[in-house]
Amino acid sequence: MYAVVATGGKQYRVQPGQELTVEKLVGDVGATVDLPAVMVVDDEGAVTAGPDLADRTVGATITAHGKAEYIRVFTYKNKSRQHKRRGHRQPQTTIRIDSI
Repeated sequence: MYAVVATGGKQYRVQPGQELTVEKLVGDVGATVDLPAVMVVDDEGAVTAGPDLADRTVGATITAHGKAEYIRVFTYKNKSRQHKRRGHRQPQTTIRIDSI
């Protein structure tokens, strides 16, 4: 059994017991979150999607908060000696899928 969930503007294919790193979610470590299911496929292969999933959610537990790898951003203007260097680390949350 697996499901497709939507969080942070992206969709992820998840199974029970799987660890997943997503965009930052609000909550403390150990808190539970419910993610909306976009599609669910059961063990027999039957697909459920669309309005049939209005009340179905995927339960997950927050295991850690952190930041992604450092991204270097460099802008440069030719022949004018202008350049700017900065960086960015996107906040992210690691979750464990408990139930579908």
